[in-house]
Amino acid sequence: MKGFAMLGLNNVGWIEKERPVAGPYDAILRPLALAPCTSDIQTVYKGTLGDRHNLILGHEAIGEIVEVGRKVKDFKPGDKVIVPAVTLDWRNIDMHSSSQQLVGRKYSNIKDGVFSEYFHVDNVDMNVALLPEGISLESAVMLTDTVSTGFHAVELAEVEYGDTVAVLGTASISLMGVAGAHLKGAERIIVVGYSPDLVKAAKFYGATDIINHNDGPIVEQILKITKGTGVDKVLVAGTDSDAITDAVKIVKLGGRIGNVNHFGSGETFSIPKIEWGANTSHANTINKEIPGGRARMEKQIELVKYGKLDPSKIVTHVFHGFEKIEDALAMIKTRPFDLIKPVVIM
Repeated sequence: MKGFAMLGLNNVGWIEKERPVAGPYDAILRPLALAPCTSDIQTVYKGTLGDRHNLILGHEAIGEIVEVGRKVKDFKPGDKVIVPAVTLDWRNIDMHSSSQQLVGRKYSNIKDGVFSEYFHVDNVDMNVALLPEGISLESAVMLTDTVSTGFHAVELAEVEYGDTVAVLGTASISLMGVAGAHLKGAERIIVVGYSPDLVKAAKFYGATDIINHNDGPIVEQILKITKGTGVDKVLVAGTDSDAITDAVKIVKLGGRIGNVNHFGSGETFSIPKIEWGANTSHANTINKEIPGGRARMEKQIELVKYGKLDPSKIVTHVFHGFEKIEDALAMIKTRPFDLIKPVVIM
């Protein structure tokens, strides 16, 4: 089968591999929709996972099942399903101990990803969710990672109704953090943004204030509009390591920072001692891998199905045809001004 792979550091291309084989609880799928991610770029060009060779990229996919293992009960060939970026081996003891969800981060890491003519899913009964009629492929593929990760920042920050929330980051995941905070009842949502497309989407999802970094340091701007009090919660997603420093400076004493950012470069973070209260501020910074599994996907599908969430608004570029994976990934690398998220439809 054909796949688009990391051939080595700073090198991508098409390769041929054997079609994967389904174990008794697993399934083989063919992609219907794919989306590249900034973490794919960081894997190849910043070496965040080391020097991998001939590793098929990609972890965001909607697929059609073509083969199931003999012990699969809930799915059959022909089913169209949403595949979360994190697929868990529910029979692995690490899943029930300290590693938790991190052991499910497999695609383009410890196994080939989804940018191929066929891809493998572990424990399919527990990992994928049926795609209902009427939900577009563009919306559905956003649920696999972008929505799930943005929402997880909201969960980690424990956003509550009436909160003032700052979202640090200018990416699709940041926008889903905005959407999640709005659904949780945040009173005020402050977003850092500058491109017209991102600002428009942020307002659609519930942003009340837009901060442009070209107008000065964002910490100063946020403290000014909050009259020096700062914010209750901070979401860090789709940005660089400096955002951790900024988050500490703007969060209130006793506040909470939900960090889901994938830091592709830098060795350390800077935590400002004064704003951190010399470790007595009672402000918490929580960092975790996004959850995976079927139940989470099914909950997110219901939000789309019943009109509570429209993730298609973050899809700015749609490619058609399997071979366009290469172009879509290149777009993530070059990041044109009007880009939020590209999708490839088969």
